[in-house]
Amino acid sequence: MLAVSSFYRTEPVGFTAQRPFWNAAAAIRWTGSPAALLAALQEVERRVGRTKTFRNGPREIDVDILDFSGKRRARPDPILPHPRLAERRFALAPLAEIAPLWRHPTRGLSARELLSELPEKPRATRLSSRPRGYSARLPGP
Repeated sequence: MLAVSSFYRTEPVGFTAQRPFWNAAAAIRWTGSPAALLAALQEVERRVGRTKTFRNGPREIDVDILDFSGKRRARPDPILPHPRLAERRFALAPLAEIAPLWRHPTRGLSARELLSELPEKPRATRLSSRPRGYSARLPGP
């Protein structure tokens, strides 16, 4: 793992009659395809016990691919960058923490710049420091 963010307590999006979520971001090294990464992450979700409910409904775990080395991909899954990334404070806040130089592949804005365009709610509140032994940020260019 290259970098791991702090944990963030975030208000639900869409279906709001549920408990808050915990979110974090991680940068990893992956030598396979985007589809292979998606399959591996879905297997992790299955092993943790994720069960299908309804869109934006309560879930045990949800792992998304936000970006894949700046690739743009409309189909098949995963769509890259994540199609709703620029609208999601719960993903942008931890991403901005670990990758301050990252730029959205189609919009050209940093995570911090995208965050500044969003309304204050739903909130993403930093809960804790990053896990020990992991860099807070990706190495620079």
